[in-house]
Amino acid sequence: MMCGAPSATMPATAETQEVADQVKSQLESKENQKFDVFKAISFKRQIVAGTNLFIKVDVGGDKCVHLRVFQPLPHENKPLTLSSYQTNKERHDELSYF
Repeated sequence: MMCGAPSATMPATAETQEVADQVKSQLESKENQKFDVFKAISFKRQIVAGTNLFIKVDVGGDKCVHLRVFQPLPHENKPLTLSSYQTNKERHDELSYF
C-alpha cells in the first residue's frame, strides 16, 4: 500500500468491529435512528496524518452503511471521529473512497 492511497478491501477484524462500535452512536445521532444490527463486514485503510478507515457495516434488512472513520495518531490522545458516511448501500456495493 502506498502512503496516502487506500489499501485493498480486507475482511473485517475484531479491531474493525471495535472501531465501528465506537462511532455507532455518532451515526445514530446523525441519522436519528438506532441500529439493532451493526456488524462490520470489510474495510480499507488509508494512512494520512493518522488513519482513515473505510468500513462497510451490515445494519440489517439487506442494507449496509459505509463509514469513513478518522483515527488520529496515538500521541494526539484524541477520539475516533466519524468523518463521513453513506447510507442505503447493499452488501455487493464496492467500498471506495468518499
